Amino acid sequence: MNEHRDLLEPSFEEQLVSACRTTLGDSLRSITYFTPGAHEQVYLRSDLEADADLAASVEHEAAGFRTQLAYSESELGEYQYTLRVFENGFVMRVIDGDHGVFVTTDGITVRRSKEVTRAIRSTLK
Repeated sequence: MNEHRDLLEPSFEEQLVSACRTTLGDSLRSITYFTPGAHEQVYLRSDLEADADLAASVEHEAAGFRTQLAYSESELGEYQYTLRVFENGFVMRVIDGDHGVFVTTDGITVRRSKEVTRAIRSTLK
């Protein structure tokens, strides 16, 4: 999967950052936009190093394209988002059709995760 610096229009990037920052505030760590074949890191908080293996993370999160298909007939309803909990933070993935976003954050509640999911989905549409 290739990183592209010009994958997104600047206005779309601004909308995505605004939606996530408004919902998550200073706990937002990073935002990465991805498709099945490309990705772009849209935001990285200034106190963080840009040394993470982003390609490996994106490859893992892109498995969500298959996941949404696997659960398409579930009695649980439509797939909404994935929230992963780690010792030092959280990763939240939202996929809509053939593109998605994952954000990392210092802290998040279930209620806040639903709010940021709605904000990301409305930006992706």
